[in-house]
Amino acid sequence: MNLSVHVRKRLSPPFVLDVRCDVAPGVTIVFGESGSGKTTLLRSVAGLARPDEGRIAIGDRTLFDAAAGIDLAPAARRVGFVFQHLALFPHLTAADNIEYGLAQLAPAERRQRTAAIAASFRISHLLPRRPGEISGGERQRVGLARSLVTDPDVLLLDEPLSALDHSTQSRIIQDLRQWNDSRRIPILYVTHSQREAFALGERVLVVEAGAIVADGTPHDVMERPARESVARLAGFENLLDAVVVRRDAFAGVMVCRLIGTSGATVDLETPLANVDVDHAVRIAIRAGDIIIATERPRGLSARNVLAGTIASLSQQGSIVRAEVKIGVPIEVHLTPTAAHALGLRAAEDVWLVIKTHSCRLVSAV
Repeated sequence: MNLSVHVRKRLSPPFVLDVRCDVAPGVTIVFGESGSGKTTLLRSVAGLARPDEGRIAIGDRTLFDAAAGIDLAPAARRVGFVFQHLALFPHLTAADNIEYGLAQLAPAERRQRTAAIAASFRISHLLPRRPGEISGGERQRVGLARSLVTDPDVLLLDEPLSALDHSTQSRIIQDLRQWNDSRRIPILYVTHSQREAFALGERVLVVEAGAIVADGTPHDVMERPARESVARLAGFENLLDAVVVRRDAFAGVMVCRLIGTSGATVDLETPLANVDVDHAVRIAIRAGDIIIATERPRGLSARNVLAGTIASLSQQGSIVRAEVKIGVPIEVHLTPTAAHALGLRAAEDVWLVIKTHSCRLVSAV
């Protein structure tokens, strides 16, 4: 069954959530900046927020219809919701927390369902323990089990793994994928993590200022963003202004001249786009897609080899961030080992290597 959502809700002026989408079985990632309307969308589907207009349905079962006066209570919607902050009952065991939504069933069936979902998420050994006696990752598994044991028609996940380390996230993601492979219900999964989007998502919806501005596979949305705002969310650190100076339709490329280069001419070859010569463009490049060299490279297939000077170097965790002046500032990321091996330092002249297809043309809106 598909989840059909068409809602409009006025929040603090002038913000309006206005979303229309059909969500098929599988994991749909809801991606966007804080305050973009992601959580309000989930709360509307769950019945925790009432839209001003619109309709929400699961298959042919209507959950909300403003025109018809239908607004099912959250408990009647058959929608599971896992919040970032789980709010497990601290005085109850994991088993009792999971069984909480099964009060209408006979005790034997409650125990059977709890045992089955606990096995799916590898927490059977935790059932006698209370939340304060288990780890954060284990509590997250209990929270997922509590939402899924009721056999919902739709599952809503609001940044459920954001507080966990990558190793724990990976194990829970794998368990959730296996669970959904056998159930195939629509799942709306809110996250800020590109890693989670690629690991779990079959589809990505990008929400901006209350509206869906991008919709497609994780690869299409995150690797080929059409908008500057989506490129920023997808981790493109460099956004450069340029003008198209030459097009080569046969080769499928064009040459763009960077703007603001203090009199120097700096050209970048980019994939061909439907933009005329002399028109302004915006080029997005990930800092991790740029290679840095201390002498001019030769014999490369990469078409963009640019001279520059290191303006600054700083280490941020496992990444060294270099700001390089090529007429305009450009950010480059490399490993500490690579930076040390190259002996990089501020004010040093270097060369940057950028593949043509690492350059994405994006619109400002």
